[in-house]
Amino acid sequence: MNHFAKLAVGAFAAGLFATSAGFAQTSWDLPTPYPDGNFHTRNIAQFAEEVKEKTGGSLDITLHTNQSLIKHPDIKTSVRDGIVPAGELLVSRLENENAIFGVDSVPFLASSYELSKKLYDAQKPMMEELLAAEGLQLLFSVPWPPQGIYAKKEVTSLADLEGLKFRAYNLGTERVAELANMVPTQIEASDIPTAFATGRVEAMITSPSTGVDSKVWDFLSHYHDTQAWLPRNMVIVNKAAFDKLSDEEKAAVTEAAAAAETRGWEMSQEETRVKTQELKDNGVTVVEPSDTLKEEFAEIGETITNEWKERAGEQGKALLEAYGQ
Repeated sequence: MNHFAKLAVGAFAAGLFATSAGFAQTSWDLPTPYPDGNFHTRNIAQFAEEVKEKTGGSLDITLHTNQSLIKHPDIKTSVRDGIVPAGELLVSRLENENAIFGVDSVPFLASSYELSKKLYDAQKPMMEELLAAEGLQLLFSVPWPPQGIYAKKEVTSLADLEGLKFRAYNLGTERVAELANMVPTQIEASDIPTAFATGRVEAMITSPSTGVDSKVWDFLSHYHDTQAWLPRNMVIVNKAAFDKLSDEEKAAVTEAAAAAETRGWEMSQEETRVKTQELKDNGVTVVEPSDTLKEEFAEIGETITNEWKERAGEQGKALLEAYGQ
């Protein structure tokens, strides 16, 4: 019996148990790619607790962290197909399906929390429509801290990165690598330490959070605070699973999700401050990017923005107009 089949049988058995016990309890599994200590995971754990409290235990959500149940690339499909009722993933992983999902990872389009929130407000209705077409519903979306360059030396220009194997996690990071003459390699966050230890990658662009989670001080020396973009995660639910809930349970999930989104944005900002300091405390040199590096990345950002506009078409144009671009 394959893994997904076992999950389905387990869910069916749990439903039979709840019925036979005379207590109408619904159990949801919610996979996430990130470790227990990550602020996204902690926020979702609090969301699950609030749902349980608000429903008096009639809806019980179990988190499966660090890709322990389902690998990151498979989470969206698993939720869509009803293998699990809900899950968390990086929004821009879906950019290959529709460019709208990738706008939060266009370099230097929105490089502050204020601009990131404004961009999300413009993107959200389009994203919800795309998800709904596949039987999915957005619960909430929370940004990572701004992205910066990690390397084994100080980088003062793109020439210092040329030829390096570069960790990519979506189409945007792959394109950054290509335009900077690096070699993109898809690596999940949980695999970063092993990838560096084995030489599969030599540099990356990611958040202070992922840097600390990965203990980058074991294999890197410099973090360049480029604040390139603020990619977001999202928690989604299978619409059919949501529709099976009672009205009271639906309200509890919706209310807890709204609270999680507000709390998550606040946690992200605090995370930026705390994790950047933690990098310093562990011996990582935090560097203000040179003017040359800023200018070169701005040129890359302009190129990627124009490419994104072309892929996104009229819908992308409408999104950027709503954003004020």
